[in-house]
Amino acid sequence: MNADSDDECPDLVAAPPVHNGNDGSKTKVPVTIITGQLGSGKTTLLTYILTEQHSKKIAVILNEFGTESADEKSMSVGSGGELYSEWLELKNGCLCCSVKDNGVKAIENLMEKRGKFDYILLETTGLADPAPVAGMFWLDEELGADVYLDGVVTVVDSKHCMDQMKEEREDGALNEWLRQVGVADMIVVNKTDLVSGEQLEQVVRAVKSVNNASQMVTAINSKVELDLLLDLHAYDGLSDKPNKFMVSSEPHLDTSVGTVSLHCGGETEMERVDTFMGRLLWETENYPGMVVLRVKGVLAIKGKNKQVMVQGVHDTYDTYETREWAEGGDRKNTLVVIGKNLDKEKLQHNFSNCLSGISQ
Repeated sequence: MNADSDDECPDLVAAPPVHNGNDGSKTKVPVTIITGQLGSGKTTLLTYILTEQHSKKIAVILNEFGTESADEKSMSVGSGGELYSEWLELKNGCLCCSVKDNGVKAIENLMEKRGKFDYILLETTGLADPAPVAGMFWLDEELGADVYLDGVVTVVDSKHCMDQMKEEREDGALNEWLRQVGVADMIVVNKTDLVSGEQLEQVVRAVKSVNNASQMVTAINSKVELDLLLDLHAYDGLSDKPNKFMVSSEPHLDTSVGTVSLHCGGETEMERVDTFMGRLLWETENYPGMVVLRVKGVLAIKGKNKQVMVQGVHDTYDTYETREWAEGGDRKNTLVVIGKNLDKEKLQHNFSNCLSGISQ
């Protein structure tokens, strides 16, 4: 298979077995979404993961489409030398158009084979916006009882990304490259052998200017250490990664998409958070011209000893409790916003006032 081709399904291989918890309980299965432009190396990355020696039994959902109509791709589970397959047909190049569609049902059907795998990799088409795919893990409670979103991995083509990020759409809409990079938890800057050192620096600066709140790794032929891609726990609390939502300033290059980090000390109330999020995501007149791709953060809610995480894509968000706050440590609220035409000063002002209970 051509190493740079995203048009072919990789062969699935069996991985060594992984045991469940000692109590025999059924634990949630992590899902990683792999996205990126056509030819970026998504399928090459998937093949690399499946052929590396590790302790994962991996299920793969391939979501690739032709130019005219949807191609049928198999959803397969490699386990013990056996290959279990079901045919999955998705339309319009989108895995999740609503809360209940073929994409969700595919995962639900897959969960009936629980025990034959312990990890799910979901590869999206290069033309897809991964945000609705990520959102379905928060919106569908039944699905969320079995699986959880571990993270979104976006593969970037070093050679072509500078052109891809500048592609224009009608009515000023964000192109697919910007959407894919904007929602990423891990960004793989691939094909670095095809550009000079100076060009690579330009690519890295460009990617960071769009999404500076995510991890980044460079790669040749999509070869990345598996520990950097699997078990990201991008939606867990901050006890293990206290700097998870720290954002350094990066210059905006040729795009109006960027990242801002908002902070408010002390504890707040959930009603105040909901008010701010509603104004941010739904009452668009508050921020003319602004488009939100992703929000993520941690909240200190009165009466709760645990950190409350907030995660959102586009106009959808969810909150949930995670780890306990460190005893004696400062409790504060942090929210990272990735999007277009972000007014940091106004956002910070509204965030602080709303969470502090100051009328606006």
